[in-house]
Amino acid sequence: MLLVLSDEHKEHLAFLPEVDSAVVGEFGRIAVEFLRKGSTPKIYEGAARKLNVSADTVQHGVEGLMYLLSESSKLMISEVDFQDSVLVLGFPEDLNRLLLQLYLDHRKEIRQILSELAPSLPHYHNLEWRLDVMLASRALRHQVKPTVSLKLHLESGGDHIARVLQTDPATLLHLIQELERALAEAKTNHCRRILRNIK
Repeated sequence: MLLVLSDEHKEHLAFLPEVDSAVVGEFGRIAVEFLRKGSTPKIYEGAARKLNVSADTVQHGVEGLMYLLSESSKLMISEVDFQDSVLVLGFPEDLNRLLLQLYLDHRKEIRQILSELAPSLPHYHNLEWRLDVMLASRALRHQVKPTVSLKLHLESGGDHIARVLQTDPATLLHLIQELERALAEAKTNHCRRILRNIK
């Protein structure tokens, strides 16, 4: 799978061939550090003074490198695909090798950082249900409607959460039909093609 870079990202990375390979390596280290702790404008200003360029140019270069490394790590691009993705930028061969080495050195760490940044969503653990029906009552003159009570147990980061839901059987049947229709839609060729492109 090749990584497709927008024109804006290509423009941000166009600054890299103008600097020494040691500077590109330092930019890679800064990019990983920024993924860990967030960016600090002071670093951009210090590097800009040393390189005699604007702070925005340095910031765009580091952010472009950060995007290249994080997207490549997120998609677990192979070495060959990474080289082919970077080849489009038109960089010299030694810079392409340096970028590949940066990627190989930091991809596991970047994947770890990205997994920690992902939100922890609650997930299904257990479901209890009960059907409540009043069989007879002298006070009720109209038809009795049954109620379905659901107790949904969720886990979120080691915590257990319970949610109680109540509905009538007709609404529950409608919900089941909609979910079955959504599952059937997920199996269509059109949806599979979209999912392949997302991965």
